[in-house]
Amino acid sequence: MTAPLTGIRIIDLTAMISGPLATMILADQGAEVIKVENPAGGDFTRSAANRQGDMSVLFLNNNRNKKSVALNLKEPQGREALLKLVATADVFVQNFRPGVIERMGLGEDELRKVAPNLIMVSISGFGDTGPYSRRPVYDPLIQGLSGLATVQAGADERRPQLVRTILPDKLTGVTAAQAITAALFARERTGEGQHVRLSMLDAIIAFLWSSDMGSQTFVHTELPQQEAASFQDLIYETTTGYITIAVQNDREWQAIIRALNRPEWAKDPRFLTAELRQQNIDARLDLIQSVIRTDSAEHWLARLEEEQVPCAPVLTRTQMLDHPQVKANDLLVNYDHPQAGLIRQTRGPSRFSATPDQHWQGAPRLGEHTRTLLAECGYTGEEIQRMMDSGMAGS
Repeated sequence: MTAPLTGIRIIDLTAMISGPLATMILADQGAEVIKVENPAGGDFTRSAANRQGDMSVLFLNNNRNKKSVALNLKEPQGREALLKLVATADVFVQNFRPGVIERMGLGEDELRKVAPNLIMVSISGFGDTGPYSRRPVYDPLIQGLSGLATVQAGADERRPQLVRTILPDKLTGVTAAQAITAALFARERTGEGQHVRLSMLDAIIAFLWSSDMGSQTFVHTELPQQEAASFQDLIYETTTGYITIAVQNDREWQAIIRALNRPEWAKDPRFLTAELRQQNIDARLDLIQSVIRTDSAEHWLARLEEEQVPCAPVLTRTQMLDHPQVKANDLLVNYDHPQAGLIRQTRGPSRFSATPDQHWQGAPRLGEHTRTLLAECGYTGEEIQRMMDSGMAGS
C-alpha cells in the first residue's frame, strides 16, 4: 500500500509556521519533502523555546516526515545545487516576502528552465501587490487587518480581541496544502504546471466570510453591522469545573428545560421561538448559568446527555489527552525521536483506508540529508566535502 502522495517530491524553502505546516501535511500523506535551510541556523523555529535534546517543540511539530538539506543560497554554488534538486521535483514552495525569491535568482522563470512542469507555490503575508505587500508580517497583524480580532470581540463597538492561537498562520498552511494537491491534480489532467499564490490575509478573510460577514454580503442593501450574539461564552461553571452547552432548535430548548427541571421557561415570552431566544440570549444564558452552578459537571453532563442536549466538558490541554473520545479516535501517537527522545504528536487528521498506517519520521537535524541528496544530484563525495568546508552546505 502506498500513501496518497507517494512519488511526489517537494522542495520546501519555507520557514516559521504557515509553509512548514503545509508541507508537513503533504509529507504525512506520503510526499517526499526536502526542506532547504541556511547552514547558519536553519529555520528560525529551531531556536524557539520549550526544547529537549536541542530540538524545539515548534520545529518538531511542524516538520516531521521531512528531509533537511542545508545550502547557502546567497552563493552561486548553493543556488546551483538547489536548481539540481528542483530539476527532480514536482513542487517548489517558498514564503519569502514578495520579490525576494526573484532577487535571489530563483524566480519562476529560472525554475522552469530546469523543471518546466513544476508547481510553484508562493505564500505571502498580505499579498503580492498593494501598500502592505512588502511589510513584515506576523499573525496578530493579520488578525487585526482581516477583521478577525473584531469578530472575536463579538461586536464592532467592543474592544478587539486576538484569537489565542496563531489561526492565520495555521489556516494558511491548511489552505496551501489543499491548493498544492489541486494544482497537482490539474497537472495530471493537463500536463502543465502553474504558479499558486496565496496570502495569509486572503486565507483569513475567505475563512471569515462563510459565517461572520453577513452584514457585508448583500452589496446594495444596508444591513446593521454584526452585533454580538452574546457578551457571554457558552461556557458554564459547575461546582467541579466547566462544561459547554449549545442549544439551537425548539427540540433542544425543550430538552434543556427538562434536564434542568425548569418547566416555567417553556412559557416565558422571551423564549417562545428561536428568534426570541436569540434576541434575549444574555437573559437566557444567565438563567441557565444560575442553575448549572448549583451542582457538579458530572451531574449536569449526565442529565443533559439523558435528554440529548448537546454538551461536553471543558477540558484543559492535559485533560484532553485522556478523554475517552480522543483515545477512541486514536489521534495521539508516541514515538522516539533520535534527539528529542519520546515525543507525543497527532497523526494527520485525515485517514485513508488504502494506507491505514502512517509513516513516522521525526523532524530532521539541520542538514541531516545534505550529503545523501547532493550525491543523488551527481555531486561527488569530494565536491560535497568542499562545499561543507567552505560553508556552502551543512550537515
